[in-house]
Amino acid sequence: MRILLTNDDGIWAEGINQLRRSLEEIAEVWVVAPDRERSATGHGITVHKPLRVEEINFPDSSSRGWAVTGTPADCVKLALEALLEDTPEMVVSGINWGANLGTDVLYSGTVSAAFEGVLAGIPSVAVSLTTESKEPHFEFAARFTRQLCLRLAERRLNPDTLLNVNIPDLPPSKIKGVKITKLGVRRYKNAVEKRKDPRGRAYYWLAGEANDVLSDSDTDIAAIKENFISVTPVHFDLTNYAILEQVRSWGITPEG
Repeated sequence: MRILLTNDDGIWAEGINQLRRSLEEIAEVWVVAPDRERSATGHGITVHKPLRVEEINFPDSSSRGWAVTGTPADCVKLALEALLEDTPEMVVSGINWGANLGTDVLYSGTVSAAFEGVLAGIPSVAVSLTTESKEPHFEFAARFTRQLCLRLAERRLNPDTLLNVNIPDLPPSKIKGVKITKLGVRRYKNAVEKRKDPRGRAYYWLAGEANDVLSDSDTDIAAIKENFISVTPVHFDLTNYAILEQVRSWGITPEG
C-alpha cells in the first residue's frame, strides 16, 4: 500500500513524524507537507505566488519527503499532480496537535488536506490529538491510525467521504472505546480581542474559548468529553437537500 502523508503543523512536527514511523510498518509512505505551521488555513490554495518545494531526507527511514511553501491543500494537490510518480492508495493528514471537532472542520488545514484527497477520489483520513499540552503524547494515536488505515483499505468508503478522527490525549487504559459520531457545534466566546500596539493603533487577535453545544450525545464533541475516540464520516457536498423544494417555491427570478 502507498500512503500520501501530510499535515498543517509542518513537515518536522512531532505528530506527522510519529505517524510516519507507524505507517511505515504497513505501507510505502510519501510525505508532502508544509515547510512551516499552516494551521487554520482551511481549504485555501496558493494562486498569487509560486510554490517552492524542497526534497527532504528523513534520518530514521527511507521514506521520501517534500516540504512545500504553501497550504496543506496545496501539498496534496501538488503531490498528486506533480511530485509523485504513482497515485497513492490513501491520503492521511495529521496527527494534528489539537482537536478538529464540530464546525471547526471548516477552518482546519488538517481536514482540508484530507478533503483534497477525497476530491481526487482517494480514500482519506484526517487525524487529530485533542490536547492543549505542550508535551502531547502521539504514540497511541499513531498506532490507532495505523490500524484504522488497514481497516479502511479492506472496507473502503464512498468516494465523496473522509474519516475525521479525534483521539483523546490520554493513556490507552483511560480511553473508553471508539464512537462513530456526527459533527457537533462549536462556537467561541470572546472570539476577537482588541489590543493596541506601542503607537496606540488598534489591532485584533482572533482567539476565544470554545463554547461547545452538547445537545446531542452522538456528536464528536460529546464523545471526546466522555474520553472516547471519535470517528466521523464527513462528505464535501454541503447541499441542504431537505429544503431544496422550499427554496424553489420562493419563485426567485433574474428580476428579483
